[in-house]
Amino acid sequence: MNLIFLGPPGVGKGTQAKLLCEKYSILHLSTGDLLRSEIIEKTEIGNLAKSFIDKGELATDDVLLKMMNNRLKKDDAQNGYLLDGFPRTIPQAHGLELTMKQIGHKIDSVISLIADEDELINRLVNRGLKSGRSDDSIEIIRNRQQIYWNQTSPLLNYYEAMNLLINVDGIGKISDINNEIVRIVNQYA
Repeated sequence: MNLIFLGPPGVGKGTQAKLLCEKYSILHLSTGDLLRSEIIEKTEIGNLAKSFIDKGELATDDVLLKMMNNRLKKDDAQNGYLLDGFPRTIPQAHGLELTMKQIGHKIDSVISLIADEDELINRLVNRGLKSGRSDDSIEIIRNRQQIYWNQTSPLLNYYEAMNLLINVDGIGKISDINNEIVRIVNQYA
């Protein structure tokens, strides 16, 4: 089972992805986690990505496609995965399709978590206060939200046209949201 999670920053993609991956024993591939790992290891990709992230911008399509192309070819990705935070743009989606075709994979479903923007901003501000994450300041949060709506939201139409998109309300109890996602995945994936 190969899934994509979409949704604006703060909607709970990471939380729900981890729960879903545990349930189905599939790999959780979070672009944010992969990038943070690259940054910590001071790889070429990590250093380049850090220069964007520190400004509240997204890493470029080329950087992310190279990173994901390498990651999806590893042995542990052959039994299913959930892509969390990737693709973010139409060119990334096209690049992902090419990579998947080359390695014989396909996307089963694209789950889009949706929520009110103001609630998401409050969630992220609180997360930043608790975790000390440098990318959770109010200015960077607003910028990330704007980037999502400008660059990533076109993927909703893209995957809807491919009959892969499933919308799920991302506001509520974590367990209720997870139960809805599991119900949908069992039905469509």
